[in-house]
Amino acid sequence: MKVEIISKETIKPSSPTPNHLKDYKLSLLDQIAPPSYETLLLFYSFNGDDDRQHHHHISVYKANKLSLQLKQSLSETLTRFYPLAGRVKDNITIDCSDHGAVYVEAQVNCLLQDLLKQPNGDSVIQLVPIELAEESTPGLLLFVQSSFFTCGGVAIGVCISHKIADAATVVTFIRSWAGAAAGDHRQVYYPSYNASSLFPPRDVTATAMLFLNPPFNVAMKEKCFTKRFVFYGPKIAALEAALSVPSTRGEAVTALIWKCAVNASRSNSGVSKLSILSRSVDIRKITVPPLPDNSVGNFVGYYASQKDESDIQLQGLVRELREGIQDFSKSYLQKLQREDALEAITESCKDAIAILISNDVDLYVCNSLCDVSLYDIDFGWGNPTWVTNISSNAPNHKNLVGLIDSSTGDGSIEAWVTLSEADMALFERDPDLLCYAATFDYPSVLKSYL
Repeated sequence: MKVEIISKETIKPSSPTPNHLKDYKLSLLDQIAPPSYETLLLFYSFNGDDDRQHHHHISVYKANKLSLQLKQSLSETLTRFYPLAGRVKDNITIDCSDHGAVYVEAQVNCLLQDLLKQPNGDSVIQLVPIELAEESTPGLLLFVQSSFFTCGGVAIGVCISHKIADAATVVTFIRSWAGAAAGDHRQVYYPSYNASSLFPPRDVTATAMLFLNPPFNVAMKEKCFTKRFVFYGPKIAALEAALSVPSTRGEAVTALIWKCAVNASRSNSGVSKLSILSRSVDIRKITVPPLPDNSVGNFVGYYASQKDESDIQLQGLVRELREGIQDFSKSYLQKLQREDALEAITESCKDAIAILISNDVDLYVCNSLCDVSLYDIDFGWGNPTWVTNISSNAPNHKNLVGLIDSSTGDGSIEAWVTLSEADMALFERDPDLLCYAATFDYPSVLKSYL
């Protein structure tokens, strides 16, 4: 599949940002967010997309019409989400002087249905402007790529700096943009900018940042592969029934993936290590009272579950995950709301960092968009055919898991798993995994460091 960038421009808010909103204050959680991007990719097909005799000039006309619709509605949406059109000025403030967002338009030389038959990771990642974001001038916050297929189908890839957005913020922004494009004012969300008042910014020193950004991002020294595994609803129900402990479907799938990944790592290394799995948590849902879903910023925390690899049982892993979220809910929010929040969080990281620096631990990181409504995001063309979060699994990091609900609507979960080449070779053949997951063999390497 060939993706050709045909244009790149800056989209500014349709109305100027008032002077009193020019300086947007980051929250403490924004300040300590990792220097990465949150992404989402949505695919839309149209009637007749499977017609291989579709005339080229009709596709071009459709692309031009959709592009204009997307750019105009994006400009309108940026008026409400004005910080996304700004620039990071320092680690406390975003300059909201309407600099604009980067909008890229691309053409894809294949039919959408052909890509969806076998969504190869190398191909899919070309439809998200993550490479452009990483190579652009520091401080830019929002990148959008609209990719038009020869059949008339379109992929919308959105990439937002983690400095201002977590995954929930990305979804809120896209949903509001889609509502504006469709002319559906019921779906036009007005964001709540309450992050800095709830968690005021601090003087985050270089020393503190060392503790608050543990060495999760050490470059791999071996080839890494990202592959997709689908856990269909009935299989997940069977997995939950096989467990002797209560679990959500996300916990059951996470525990199974963790178990099989640990087994692969232990078989390849020949030794048992301490295994740690870090999971993200949307704290909007666990504050008292809960925060509104349209709260913009980083309202995400992480908790770690750990288990000695010599004692890896599925039920035990599920219990670790459940206890981890319970402990997180009790202690983490209390630390955030203290006057010495930065110092308290830094102190709590010290022991974890000491463990991670050693070579006697395997760290896995899991991010989930399960139970987040995505398949009703309508730009005026109907619901998406497929939604994926593959690029949240950075291709230059191993031991990453990204979960997302599938399009079937029956509770099925898609998992993008990134492991070392050696571990993936064993992981994808694990009998326990194959009892519950359908595998898709994508042999191409997303990225490798030798």
